[in-house]
Amino acid sequence: MITTQRVLKAAGKHISRAALRARAALGARRDRHCPACRREVVGFFRYGAEAEWGCIACGASPRERLMHALLDAGIITIPPGATILHCAPNEASLVKRFSAGAGDYVPADIDPARYDVPDMQQLDLMAMTDESRFDRIYASHVMEHVPDDKVVLRNLFRALQPAGEAWLLVPLWEKPSEDGPDDLSPRERERRFGQWDHVRQYGRDFADRIAAAGFRVELIDARSLAPQQVRRMALGDTLFRASRPE
Repeated sequence: MITTQRVLKAAGKHISRAALRARAALGARRDRHCPACRREVVGFFRYGAEAEWGCIACGASPRERLMHALLDAGIITIPPGATILHCAPNEASLVKRFSAGAGDYVPADIDPARYDVPDMQQLDLMAMTDESRFDRIYASHVMEHVPDDKVVLRNLFRALQPAGEAWLLVPLWEKPSEDGPDDLSPRERERRFGQWDHVRQYGRDFADRIAAAGFRVELIDARSLAPQQVRRMALGDTLFRASRPE
């Protein structure tokens, strides 16, 4: 669905990217670093309200860069030979990293045809029936799309091995989480929740919903890392690290 908001975001992104490319061509210092593509860059381009959103070299988002930074620092880990479920695998650098580190890498989405990823599987998280299968589940900006997040969180809990972890990222605002009614129009969803196909907007109390499904929950904010690291990599977002008790 094409909306005014999406058009303005896209236009701002292209203008910002062009300006950064011009700076690079003129010899500007490459004093910023993208942990997704391992390159030094002149900066990160704007997207919407975020002034430093995408890597000028590979396009990686702040949350994509955050995951690489946390993995590089050993704050989160992939066990040797892990079985990993990667929901909505649209971040190419994480597809590469997860598949390289896994014994069994499972990329999946309710509409697998949207992705140019080998061995994509069709998966409806609402109807997921796996039991104690995965060591790690990664779902970035997925939960705000599912019809009933309580059902999905219970399914993710059941699908994890004991001591397994679900790494969940969602768009956040400073208010409590808010669910929209089923009959909310796409334009009203965009107005209230920021995107036409979002059915809710989460606050940091998303952690309470995760805990209600049986998980232990840890919030890892980009801003909790060293300030110089956050600035150099333009890190953003918050990881909800949900662990299934042993």
